[in-house]
Amino acid sequence: MSDKQIDLAVMDMAGTTVADGGLVLRAFEEAATAAGIPETGPEREGARQYVIDTMGQSKIVVFRALLGDEDRAQAANRAFEAAYDEFAATAVAPIPGAAEAITALRTAGIKVALTTGFSRGTQDALLNALGWNEIADLTLAPSDAGRGRPYPDLVLTALLRLGIDAVDRVAVLGDTASDIATGLAAGARIVAGTLTGAHDEAQLRAAGATHVVPSVTEFAQLLLAERG
Repeated sequence: MSDKQIDLAVMDMAGTTVADGGLVLRAFEEAATAAGIPETGPEREGARQYVIDTMGQSKIVVFRALLGDEDRAQAANRAFEAAYDEFAATAVAPIPGAAEAITALRTAGIKVALTTGFSRGTQDALLNALGWNEIADLTLAPSDAGRGRPYPDLVLTALLRLGIDAVDRVAVLGDTASDIATGLAAGARIVAGTLTGAHDEAQLRAAGATHVVPSVTEFAQLLLAERG
């Protein structure tokens, strides 16, 4: 056995293992309207760009930064979750090959944690819509870990709960710069970006990704190849 064998894969959901068809931005539009952001004009455009730039981060944190008022942020977050949950019930699907990749990793003895920047309730709605309640060893939302991305808490909580011996036995996969920042902050040995979501290769590499892969399928192949 290699001293550097990967024992845990921590993977994002929307954009990484789940194709949500742009539902985050659709739900944001509902939330922005609920928070009183004008439907057209520079304020709305700037808010929309901020959501794109911070994709992957905890949504309540994003709304707090955008709105600067706790009551408005909470109202926006509630509207976002309600809209996303409604859309997700019919519009989400796995990234092609995602379920097979997760199963292959677990069969090989690599534990899998699925993480999100959504609330626990929205994550559960996604898992239910996909029939994924038993697909991973662990699922985590920011409320389960302390802080969401770009902090290391989600990755480190997965390591602790699943009994992994060291951070250099962890690999992280995500589609945003925030995912990469989380993996690097946690000290994971592999911090890979995938091209199926919000950010492109240049953005992922600029964030410090150790690898950029076309999809979760190639990420799984990378980890399995290390095991020989």
